[in-house]
Parts: sequence; structure tokens; C-alpha cells
Amino acid sequence: MGRAFEYRRAAKEKRWGQMSRIFPKLAKAITVAAKDGGPDSETNPKLRTAIQNAKAANMPKDNITAAIKRAEGKDADQLVETVFEGKGPHGVLVVVECATDNNNRTVANVKSYFNKSGGSLVPKGSLEFLFTRKSVFEIEKTEELNVDIEELELELIDAGLEEIEETEDRIYIYGGFSDFGTLSSAIDAQGLKVDSATLKRIANAPTSFTEEQILDIEKMLDKMEDDEDVQMVFTNIE
Repeated sequence: MGRAFEYRRAAKEKRWGQMSRIFPKLAKAITVAAKDGGPDSETNPKLRTAIQNAKAANMPKDNITAAIKRAEGKDADQLVETVFEGKGPHGVLVVVECATDNNNRTVANVKSYFNKSGGSLVPKGSLEFLFTRKSVFEIEKTEELNVDIEELELELIDAGLEEIEETEDRIYIYGGFSDFGTLSSAIDAQGLKVDSATLKRIANAPTSFTEEQILDIEKMLDKMEDDEDVQMVFTNIE
């Protein structure tokens, strides 16, 4: 499951590394998390995750602190999370997660990305059953890292672990959507440094596309991911 799924994430982050909007996106995630669950990362797993992801992207500490404080201001009242679903070029299925302070703007923008690529939005909930929400944690394998995968698996099973995948340079830990907090705490208890912790939407039946089709799809996804209101984009690309 991991490698196929991580294709989109890796491609996205490669582009994000060259984008000036990466910090604002991360800041929005922090503000929304603090708004929803409080400003204490010790008791708010969602906020702890947002902060971890921001640190992994080398976001300055002052920016992180400011994003948390912003959750207490009036502007945060206008910031809401919303999800769009649609079909893109060649029938690719797409779920777009946004955080916005102007829903009309976001609806118009996301709709235009689908329409201009020959696709269209679909009614909310239409694709829900085609994706499964998972907690996904990524750990970089370094020379200092000394972990026995089988022992780690045993330690994490009671916390909601579903699967561990090990590649040459990464360890991917997958768990249920509702187990995010307990699994995050269990990983922390093992003294492991998490580079990325996110709630993902993983396609139940990934679909393969030709290289030419992928290029068309990527053009649409690039535009979506450049949008300051778009936080995450998931597809059924195999």
C-alpha cells in the first residue's frame, strides 16, 4: 500500500519545496488544529502533528507560535475546513481538502481547476466510499536510528497499528483514522522522530494511467496544489 500511495505525496512535496506558499499552508494547518483542539500540543494530537510537519519543512519557530496564537483571534473564526470531490482528466478521482476564510472563492477556484482540465466536481460524499482514511506516519531511516521492525510492530499493535512498511530510507506506519492520537503517542513513547504525520485518504482500488495521461493529470493537480486554500490533494492513481 505504502509505495504506491506515497507517489503522489512525494511528487507534491517536491513541488512544494520550490513554492513560497508552503509556510502559509502549514500555518493554516496549525491554526485550524489549535482552533479545533486547543493550543496545547501535549493534549492536542492534531496540533502536535501540524507542528511536527512544519518543523520538518524548516518553518521558523516564530511562525509556528504566531499560527497558534492566530487561533485565538477573530480571523480564525472565519477559517474553516472543507472538502471537494471530483473527476479529473481520464477519469481520475480526486479529493481536495481545503482550509479557507472565503468559501465562495475556494469553491470557484477548485471548480475551475476541474472544468479547465475537462473534469468536474461531483456531489459531496460521492467518492467517500472509494477512499479509506488512514493515519500515516513517516520516519526517516538514519545511521542513528536503531529500531527492530518486528518489535516495533508488537509495541504499536494495541495503539491501532495496521501495517508497517520499510523501504531503503523510510519507515511508513499505517493505522486507522480514529487511532491517530493513540498511535502518535505510542510512536512518541518509543523515542522515534516522526518526519511526517498525516491523515490520508487512500484509494481502495488504485487505477493505473499511462505516462501521457499522468502528465495531463499532473497539470491539473499542480494548479490545485498551488492554490493557497488547498491543503491536501488525494487521487486514485496507482
